[in-house]
Amino acid sequence: MVDLIPVPSPNQPLFFGDEGNPLVIVLHDWFGRLPGLVDFSIAVAHNGYRVIVPDMFKGWCTTNPTQAETLMSELDLGSTLAKIDEIIADERTKGSTKVATIGFAMGGWIALVHAEGGETDAVVAYYASISAADHGVIPAPVLLHLAETDEYDEGEEPDNFIARLNEHGTPVKHFTYLATERSFANASIADRVDARAAALAFARSVSFLDGHLKD
Repeated sequence: MVDLIPVPSPNQPLFFGDEGNPLVIVLHDWFGRLPGLVDFSIAVAHNGYRVIVPDMFKGWCTTNPTQAETLMSELDLGSTLAKIDEIIADERTKGSTKVATIGFAMGGWIALVHAEGGETDAVVAYYASISAADHGVIPAPVLLHLAETDEYDEGEEPDNFIARLNEHGTPVKHFTYLATERSFANASIADRVDARAAALAFARSVSFLDGHLKD
């Protein structure tokens, strides 16, 4: 467990931006809620959003892929989806009438699965896809940011996922960032991050959110 790092406010969501603004829930990747994700979330909030970042790993994060895989294996999907629903319900009582999720890798997969429940108005997923077995109709626009070099489990290939979204009539935009690999937007993973691609993806994400969450 040497590579585990405690996160600030363990087991508690982080909150940024004003209550009542359109809500954006940011879901971390298998590395956990690292500082780079906090900076990303603050930047989203500065664009007029209420941003909440759950801790899905019970107070821990890491930069070690082996340890990250262990953390991910211990995640309970049902309780995680319920936690997202609780956040949405609570923030709706405070005036947030529009809701989106942004997820990274594992968090992107969770965001896409959660969106099938119809509680969100838009979903952004970085280097994430879902298989036909897990794919129901997503009744919200989808934005996908994909790395040029990546690996997916059999059946989760993004091209197949995008084709299914089109078949279901789900509005989808997707971008592939040249010379990047998974985690290119995670500023805390030094050997993967691509600052230019991350900045472009961020700008596209905010524009997408503005188009679907703001009048």
